[in-house]
Amino acid sequence: MAKTVLDFERPIVELEQKIEEMRRVVDELDIAPEIDALERKVDDLRSSVYTNLTRWQKVQLARHPDRPYTLDYIRHMTTDFAELHGDRRHGDDHAIVGGFARLDGQSVMIIGQQKGRDTKSNLFRNFGMANPEGYRKALRLMQLAAKFDRPVLTLIDTPGAYPGIEAEERGQAEAIARNLFEMTRLPVPIIVTIIGEGASGGALGIGVGDRVLMLENTWYNVISPESCSSILWRSWEYKEQAAEALKLTAPDLLEQKLIDRIVPEPLGGAHRNHAHAAHLLKETLIDELKQLRGIKPEQLRRNRIRKFGSMGEFST
Repeated sequence: MAKTVLDFERPIVELEQKIEEMRRVVDELDIAPEIDALERKVDDLRSSVYTNLTRWQKVQLARHPDRPYTLDYIRHMTTDFAELHGDRRHGDDHAIVGGFARLDGQSVMIIGQQKGRDTKSNLFRNFGMANPEGYRKALRLMQLAAKFDRPVLTLIDTPGAYPGIEAEERGQAEAIARNLFEMTRLPVPIIVTIIGEGASGGALGIGVGDRVLMLENTWYNVISPESCSSILWRSWEYKEQAAEALKLTAPDLLEQKLIDRIVPEPLGGAHRNHAHAAHLLKETLIDELKQLRGIKPEQLRRNRIRKFGSMGEFST
């Protein structure tokens, strides 16, 4: 059971709790038919709620504090994970984790943004907001993967790159721009997956790939709904309207041809079943890697450049 309950989840959770209470006394009272009826009601309500989410509700699910993060997916999807640290210039950024692992027996480099579960771990992970050394670490690991001819998997979940003065002093913009440039030229397959929030250049810094996937209840945009609301309406009160206008959910981006595939989540969201969510993503990644296997490095580069170069094109 999730620890945090969103407003639109509350009727479902209350019914689930009632069923649990009834199960404790089912041996003493003949209430099995009532439990069955309530379970059917919960199933219907769950299906109704989660198949008709607004864009703002999907943003809330993407930020759910119980949602699986990069290290959770690594633990459930891979074996033999060996985390690598440091950018060899400044230090080790704990907001980005990465290393070699085995996915279905295949050696891969997996890199992603990592948030914390509580105040202490969030401070340690800087709330998933990377500094320049984080992006430089990610690039170092990608180049290491290229050296050993290993595919690169990136998992995006960040509210943005860290906006502090010290990050700017150490070259935040240059570090992200360098990653964009180098990722277009990497000679190995790259699969990008948005597993939570995908905000601004902080997401794009590890977001250039041959295939871009989004989990069902995630968002990906240049700006958050709150920031958009504060710019357009001078208030955060219009964040729901901003979310609708931004069209930042997976179906929106698939329609705009900015992503290639939507990865389904367990009904109710990935936070309700980490293992199942990871299994669904793992199966998708294995399928995508099979499709990319065998494509020559030069063709990968050309396809990648063409893919991102065509974004934003329009005719009148």
